[in-house]
Amino acid sequence: MTSRALVAGVGMVPFSTPSRSKPYDELAETAVRAALTDCGIDLADVQQAYAGFVFGDSTSGQHALYRVGQTGIPIFNVNNNCSTGSSALLLARQAVSSGAADCVLAFGFEQMLRGSLRSHWTDRPSPFDRFGAVVHDTFGDVPYVPVTAQFFGGAGDTWRERYNADPAVFAQISVKARRHAANNPYAVFREPVTIEEVLASPHVFGPLTRLQCCPPTCGAAAAVIVSEDFARSRGLSADVAITAMAMATDTPDSFSGDLLRLVGYDMTRTAAMQVYETAGIGPEDIPVVELHDCFTTNELITYEALGLTPEGSAERFVADGQNTYGGRVVTNPSGGLLSKGHPLGATGLAQCAELTWQLRGQAEGRQVDKAGLALQHNIGLGGAAVVALYERIGRDHA
Repeated sequence: MTSRALVAGVGMVPFSTPSRSKPYDELAETAVRAALTDCGIDLADVQQAYAGFVFGDSTSGQHALYRVGQTGIPIFNVNNNCSTGSSALLLARQAVSSGAADCVLAFGFEQMLRGSLRSHWTDRPSPFDRFGAVVHDTFGDVPYVPVTAQFFGGAGDTWRERYNADPAVFAQISVKARRHAANNPYAVFREPVTIEEVLASPHVFGPLTRLQCCPPTCGAAAAVIVSEDFARSRGLSADVAITAMAMATDTPDSFSGDLLRLVGYDMTRTAAMQVYETAGIGPEDIPVVELHDCFTTNELITYEALGLTPEGSAERFVADGQNTYGGRVVTNPSGGLLSKGHPLGATGLAQCAELTWQLRGQAEGRQVDKAGLALQHNIGLGGAAVVALYERIGRDHA
């Protein structure tokens, strides 16, 4: 790495349910144009682009970006399941930090279908076969339950039994997510809910009820990543840097039978420790984090995997309000995947946009006070966990 990578511009569209969505290419165009405008440059200034999406035909990234312009630059299509957007961002940062390019666009989009995630291929091996085998060995056949809910609901059950926790702790995370989303005009679900309403919603699997599961969502988000030299030469107001970033994938331990490991606990811990070591900080220094709360159970597990609270202490962490405003670290001020929504290819870049706004002091009603550092966590089963540390340039290090 030879150059610090700066976030010069971000943009996104309000997320929506599939029944209300525009086509993916229109969503992507709007987000990209917003990021370019935020940055103050034109597409002609961009030297490379990384497009993230999961459900779409090959080269959908080209089709979407061609709506903005056809400049002949390399456009790479990225698919890493739910961590697709942050994977595209990692590649953009890597291109800038290595000196391969000075101005790179990362954008992600998704036009999802209603209902739970499912494979579109039945004539070939699934990348989730080994994951499903672990769940089957634990619970047997569970018909009519979405497979992702089995993974994350099962992990929640494992954690709850290990620490003798009240399952209502997970419902409190949904309540917090809605409360945060109320101040986010980009979020799908902004109406408040109570713990009683969350627990009374239809049961899904393990401790999960419907209001503890993220919805299928459509949307797009984008970020322009530049070098310091590029920002200086163009007079850009780029005051947010991605100081450290890491990705980790599965090891054999992921399939050892421990469901927390199956859903990425170890991958998250590995990537986070690499980021902390590179940046020379610890989790105690982080005031705000956008983390992957596809299910309430995963948010709680991730508190511990990221080191935000010691192993086994997450129930108390939630009960004491340490995960929200006035607590130790504000988690998912955007409302997270649970309330903002989870368009797979866009999620990681929407997290980037939110944290950039937080560090700029532009998050309005959801602004975290004195945020100089921010942490991003995005995970995709199959698998890939991406963790990034953002820093406001010139922040007070005292």
